[in-house]
Amino acid sequence: MKTYKIAVIPGDGIGKEVVPAAIEVLDYVAKLDGGFQFEWTYFPWGCDYYLEHGEMMPEDGIETLKQFDQVFLGAVGMPELVPDHISLWGLLIKIRRELKQSINVRPAKLLKGLQSPLRNPQNFDITVVRENSEGEYSDSGGRIHQGADEIAIQNAIFTRKGTERAMRYAFELAKNSRQHVTSATKSNGLTYSMPFWDEIFDEVKKDYPDIDTAVNHIDALAAFFVMKPHAFDVIVASNLFGDILTDLGGAIMGSIGIAPAANLNIEREFPSMFEPVHGSAPDIAGKGIANPIGQIWTGKMMLDFLGHQDTGTKVLNAIENTLATGVKTGDLGGTATLEEVKNAILNQL
Repeated sequence: MKTYKIAVIPGDGIGKEVVPAAIEVLDYVAKLDGGFQFEWTYFPWGCDYYLEHGEMMPEDGIETLKQFDQVFLGAVGMPELVPDHISLWGLLIKIRRELKQSINVRPAKLLKGLQSPLRNPQNFDITVVRENSEGEYSDSGGRIHQGADEIAIQNAIFTRKGTERAMRYAFELAKNSRQHVTSATKSNGLTYSMPFWDEIFDEVKKDYPDIDTAVNHIDALAAFFVMKPHAFDVIVASNLFGDILTDLGGAIMGSIGIAPAANLNIEREFPSMFEPVHGSAPDIAGKGIANPIGQIWTGKMMLDFLGHQDTGTKVLNAIENTLATGVKTGDLGGTATLEEVKNAILNQL
């Protein structure tokens, strides 16, 4: 039997609740499959760890994570106690960068049994491929001078290698979906980076003649997510543009609490990391009312990446069937607890 060694970082807030629920579901589907199992190793890294040790993770944390097949992350952040730039750059972004998780994949799908806030969503099913290692979130820039003359400089770094890698991954995904890729750009406003992005997209699409393409400016694309999300299949976007689009994708699904994400090292040299899009929600932490679906759907994405797509599909079907029976947490308009949603998904499986 294949054993997958998974590093578990529940993180902060509701992460400590939804991660164990998702792990219970993943262990159950592995048992049903019978051909693989998980070996989970927990790490207490996060804001509580920072308050005690002065760092979000130990100095050798990255080397520790390299010993595992994948990383399963909950949520990071306690802004009232630890500034966001410390919590994110000290753990989440540090892992993404140092484990070379250059691709971020986030689906947005109208789930059966879930009411979209859109009047006419027409069963949209979108996958956003976000360049995850550079772009607008590059750690390049600085601050100079003081007072009225103070200047902040943030450099957006786009490399041909990183840009092309994200685009090729998007085209490969489109082969197994509806064979359409949309590029998110803003070349009418950003003088250098987005014309560069557009040029590389034009080059890459020539290698995929069977895939239809479109190019949309990011402001129009955000509007189209509201007006006609069903028109999109795979979207490839820069770090910032992809981040914004995928939060909007969660919103049009009905709640950001159900949106999953995968940070992929597509070369499989290092572990990939799987995390829900939602935050740590400290205001509801410990109350047992958090929505576990985002974390469980994230587990489905990890199953897919490990090569167990059929099992992953069963998990997503169980999520949809649970929602269709009306078992929903408060963010989706229901009254169910986290435990009740998890048990309903297990029963569906």
